[in-house]
Amino acid sequence: LIYDWTIKLSGPKSIKDFPEHLRAVKYRDKERNKKLIFITNNFSLPAMTICELYRNRWHVELFFKWIKQHLRIKSFYGTSENAVKSQIWIAVSVYVLIAIIKKRLGLEHSFHTILQVLSLTLFEKIPLNQLLTKGLDLSPDSVYHNQLKLFD
Repeated sequence: LIYDWTIKLSGPKSIKDFPEHLRAVKYRDKERNKKLIFITNNFSLPAMTICELYRNRWHVELFFKWIKQHLRIKSFYGTSENAVKSQIWIAVSVYVLIAIIKKRLGLEHSFHTILQVLSLTLFEKIPLNQLLTKGLDLSPDSVYHNQLKLFD
């Protein structure tokens, strides 16, 4: 811990928008050799607790960034804790299953490509190893070859 100060914002807009005192906690992260400053309005917690809370919050932010990039979750369907947990668990399960399939079949294709193929051929009766190893032709003619036509 470098310092734990009580501060007041001094800019004209800052004073108008937030006239109360704030707390500035400066901390040196020994793992990454960085100095971090945390601004909070919480004066009741110890300074090191504030640092740990922000550090843990950053890990949560990184986790959600990873979720958006890898698990194809752009938004949550529900807002309750159970809904969010269920959606994350389902997405993680799909990710792990794709990783297992990718490893067992020795696939070089990206997770995105494999998910795309699986979503397009979800109701096809083709074994996974045959579907994913015989060359991935994603053209509309190849994907919908079993589909009946309404108008000929």
